[in-house]
Amino acid sequence: MTAPSFNLVPVMDHEIHVTEWGDRSRPPLVMWHGLARTGRDFDELAEALTDEYFVICPDTIGRGLSSWSQNPEAEYSIEYYAGIAADLLDHYGFDRVAWLGTSLGGLIGMRLASGPHADRLTSLILNDIGPEVPDAAIQRIVSYVGDAPVFARVAEAEAWLRAVYRPFGPAGDRFWRRMARTSVRRMSDGRLTLHYDPRITIQFVASRRELTSWDRFARIPTPTHVLRGTASDILTPDIAQFMQQRGPKPGVTEFDCGHAPNLSMPSDIALVRGLLRDLTASPTD
Repeated sequence: MTAPSFNLVPVMDHEIHVTEWGDRSRPPLVMWHGLARTGRDFDELAEALTDEYFVICPDTIGRGLSSWSQNPEAEYSIEYYAGIAADLLDHYGFDRVAWLGTSLGGLIGMRLASGPHADRLTSLILNDIGPEVPDAAIQRIVSYVGDAPVFARVAEAEAWLRAVYRPFGPAGDRFWRRMARTSVRRMSDGRLTLHYDPRITIQFVASRRELTSWDRFARIPTPTHVLRGTASDILTPDIAQFMQQRGPKPGVTEFDCGHAPNLSMPSDIALVRGLLRDLTASPTD
């Protein structure tokens, strides 16, 4: 089994925790997690792809072991996260990278691919996210992210995570146990809570306009593919259909789950491996 290494990278007055997988001589692949998650969600996928890629899985600021913001209204935004991502690419000396982003990570990838850093992405896989986030889905997210639960034991946290993140679809015990270990932090009273800054939901108020970006999507030149949970309320069938008609006109692969496919099962890994090869080989206009 390939073991990861861990790095703390100073970027834009923050300390970004990055899980690194594989040999730096191989082509780089960035995997960026969802709103209240961490880069450790990708362990199975990243480990499996180390035979072809050097994989980095950052924790967004306000999550995991990365620093929290002192100015959340300005910094907990897609634009700011994309700035951090671009600086991370510079830090690692990556001229061009493949990008796989789940939910928030996909929004960051779209931001990069539709702006001055577009030529730095060789391929873009969007995991259950598009250039529009429905209001009903936003309300659901805020309801469980904005009021972090408290646990007496890690086992309680694991049970809560298995229930709340059931829409992730089938995953092995290893996935859920690691998710529990890497998703909690100890508070001053000894109890546990989730390992993120509750203020991360400020993006739904302070920078809500970023959640509708069809104009930017239409400018993306990067070969793109979309993964979608069939029961997802984030990436609805209508949004996925509109995406196929605009910008990079991505293909869509559906999973029998909700938001968002966890991509940890062997069949998921084989799919992603094939997509990365195909997208990288795709001609661009």
